[in-house]
Amino acid sequence: MASEWVSSFPGFKSVQSLGKKAYAGVLRTGPVPRHIGFIMDGNRRYARRRNIELKEGHNAGFESMARTLETCYDCGVECATVFAFSVENFNRSAYEVEWLMELFKHKFSQIVEHGDMCEQYGIRVRVLGDIELLPNDVIKVLRRAEQITEKNTRAVLNVCFAYTARHDIRHSIQQTISQVVKGELDSTEISEQTLESNLYTGGLPPLELLIRTSGVHRLSDFLLWECHTSTCDIEIVDTLWPEFGVKDICWILLKWSFNRMYGRKLQGVEARDDLKGE
Repeated sequence: MASEWVSSFPGFKSVQSLGKKAYAGVLRTGPVPRHIGFIMDGNRRYARRRNIELKEGHNAGFESMARTLETCYDCGVECATVFAFSVENFNRSAYEVEWLMELFKHKFSQIVEHGDMCEQYGIRVRVLGDIELLPNDVIKVLRRAEQITEKNTRAVLNVCFAYTARHDIRHSIQQTISQVVKGELDSTEISEQTLESNLYTGGLPPLELLIRTSGVHRLSDFLLWECHTSTCDIEIVDTLWPEFGVKDICWILLKWSFNRMYGRKLQGVEARDDLKGE
């Protein structure tokens, strides 16, 4: 491919990095979503289309995740939440699930202990979900990632493992009931804000942008509570996740920023004109 040929030139990556930094600087001058969610869909289809093993598709997906997150943090995003593994994924073949677990262990050990992204951006890693469903060796790696980064305060990376939004909401209800039983909360004080504060994402900036790749128009039981508000935009892109790159996330962030600065104002003007017409 032409793009691969160009990328082989000496110094290309340095020029590309400088360009990305400059573009991120421009985006930071306008509004940037504080919290972005990612449904990283398309790894398996990517592998089938390229006639490669499924594990290679998932590996390419992890590489895409690293590139995308780095760009988000460069642009000023404070919190990113990625859907890494759904409870439903346990229904896949034993071979694929086992290999995914090995990949998670390797990649997160690499990102946290040998990579510089968490240190460079001051990222705190948080694992969300019913992780007791995971193998003990995977749990150990994930908890280690949380421990190593727990003092970082500049940005947050939520990794959703063995996660579904329904489980999250049930967990929130259980936490709320526990607070009532302990006398920490009166039952008459329970509100939507109470349940929201007991979600896994409680205390974090509200979700303002949810991105799903591969052109599938469903939420797959991910951040259902968080994305229901009018302040959260949902972006569905046709690109498969391993092919989702810097230009894709930059374009989406630019559109989101423009909409926040001008789109809603234009909608307000149109609404007022409609009222005048009546």
